Parts: sequence; structure tokens; C-alpha cells
Amino acid sequence: MESWYLFSVAALVLLGTQRFLYKVAAAKDCSSALTTAIFMGTVTLLSGAVYFGSGETTRDYASLIVLSLLNSSSFAFATIAHIEALKHLPAGITFPLTRLSLVAVILASVIYFGERLVPLQWLGILLGLAVVAVLAKDSRGAAMPNGDSRTGLFFVAACILCGAVASISSKLAAESTSKAGFMALSYLLGTFFSLAIEKKWGKGRKTGRTKDAVMIGVSMGVLNFFGFYAFLTALASGPLSAIALITGMHFVIAIVLSVLLYRERMTLRRSLGIGLSLLAVLFLKQ
Repeated sequence: MESWYLFSVAALVLLGTQRFLYKVAAAKDCSSALTTAIFMGTVTLLSGAVYFGSGETTRDYASLIVLSLLNSSSFAFATIAHIEALKHLPAGITFPLTRLSLVAVILASVIYFGERLVPLQWLGILLGLAVVAVLAKDSRGAAMPNGDSRTGLFFVAACILCGAVASISSKLAAESTSKAGFMALSYLLGTFFSLAIEKKWGKGRKTGRTKDAVMIGVSMGVLNFFGFYAFLTALASGPLSAIALITGMHFVIAIVLSVLLYRERMTLRRSLGIGLSLLAVLFLKQ
């Protein structure tokens, strides 16, 4: 079994648990920008300690800075948009819809990176896209009690665009820069972006949720540090299209936890989607 596949599965589990905390933050009505800033600040400290402690060096600082700027801004906006979307739409709809970013990622992997996949891996990709199509149909007329479906879909669209940019820039960074250095700089810049958004959005927000935002943000940061490092390690030697789809299935973990802990309804279509996602991951290990 290829090492990139094992790292991809590890990233799937860690990032899936982290994404569930998006739901927790939304349910507690935490500031999405503040939660994101705490989360990214935590990853910055952890990855910075690894970078300086390991003595890693970076050959191309220009690429490191440019890719970190691109990744940090897109990922920060994607995270904030994702949490905001969860305030308007159920997790079982929001998570799979945001995975439409995989279409752009797969096209980039084949056209730009020149990747070639075996037939079973193509089948895995088609199954993964089928998961999104199956679950997306549940979005019709669905909204949280105090949410608006159109507002939720607007944030979903923003998350899709920014998520695709973040994945592609991560692949470029994994092949050309220090992983720990990239994580440290990218998340540091992401923290600044998130704090700037919090300063603009946070006026008039209740302060009673600040403690929750900090606790959730730190937990997200620890999970993301290990998950994103596994993701970058996989990207260093494996195909972007397959790795992006495997880790992109993290929404299944978030949906299952949302059903168990928040009693969100599990429809037949959502159960089918989870089953198809497991098959997709199985085929992609070839």
C-alpha cells in the first residue's frame, strides 16, 4: 500500500473531526472569524515550533511567501464561509456541497500537473462526485430554524471557490517548499486575515461566546496541525486528484457526528452518500 494513501486516510480522520467542530462553533453561535483566528494561531505556533526545532531550510523564499499568501487568504475565507453556511443549512447539506471544489481540483491535477490515473481511481473519483450529487439534492427547501437557505448557499459558493484555490496552492507548496515552514507562514497570515475580518464583523457581537470560540479554535488547531501535515506529506509523493478526494470525504465524519450529537436527520439519500464515499476511498488506494 502506497505511503501517500496512508497519510491521506490519516488526514481524512483528523480533518473530519476538525470539520465537525465547525458545526459545534456554528451551533454555539461563536464568531466564525474569531474561531478561525484562534484555530490558525494555534497551528502557527505548533508548525513554527517544528520548523525552527527541526532546522529545516527553504531554498525558494519567494515561492514560500507567494504560496503562503495565496493559501492563507483562500483557506481563511473558506473556513469562515463554511462556519457561516452551517448557521443557515444543516451539516448533511453544507458539508457535501462544499466538496464541489473537487471538480476544479481534479481538472487542475489532470491539466496542469499532468497526472494520470488508473481506471479504478477514475471510478473512485466518479463515485466521490456522485456522493456530492446525491447529497446536494437535500438542499432544496432545507434551512436551519433561524437560517436562510439563500444566504447559506451564498456562503457555500464562496467556500467552494476558496477551497479549490487552497488545495491547489497546497499541492504547489508541498512540491517546492518546507512543509512546516509553509504551514507556519500560511497560518500566521491566515490568523491576521481572520482577525481583520473579526474586527470588521465583530462590532456589536455578544462577548459571552468568546470562551467557546477560544476552546473550539484551539481544538481545531491541534487537529488541523496533524491533519494538514499528513495532507502535505501525502501530496509530496501522491496524485493531487486522488488525495484531494480522499481527504475531501472528511465531511462524512462530520455528518455522522452531527447526527449522533445534534440529532440531525439521517435520510436514505444521506446514508447512500456515506456508503458511496467509503467505496470511493477504497478504489482510490489502487
